[in-house]
Amino acid sequence: QVQLVESGGGLVQPGGSLRLSCVASGFTFSHYAMSWYRQAPGKEHELVASIIASGGNSNYAESVKGRFTISRDNAKNTVYLQMNSLKPEDTAVYYCYTRDYSLNRNYWGQGTQVTVSS
Repeated sequence: QVQLVESGGGLVQPGGSLRLSCVASGFTFSHYAMSWYRQAPGKEHELVASIIASGGNSNYAESVKGRFTISRDNAKNTVYLQMNSLKPEDTAVYYCYTRDYSLNRNYWGQGTQVTVSS
């Protein structure tokens, strides 16, 4: 059974930093691209960042470029999102995501709340 478990969210002041982690199980982690999405109250899910299976390439939403960094440790079945220079508009629930294209299935974590406020 595929499981994605996020951690690392919390309350931080504007300009601060947080590192989110997502531990994966139930599939061959090193074979799958991974992504972070977020959803703010009253808004749609937004793709924040993605990283390919090998970790050699990643891409970011324009709103987080230069501030957020996605990375992965395939030995630990874990994907990270380092968030720096946080802004109030980064406040959202952040979700870990992957997709199995052969089975046409999407997998989501339970989400972790990030609140940026003074």
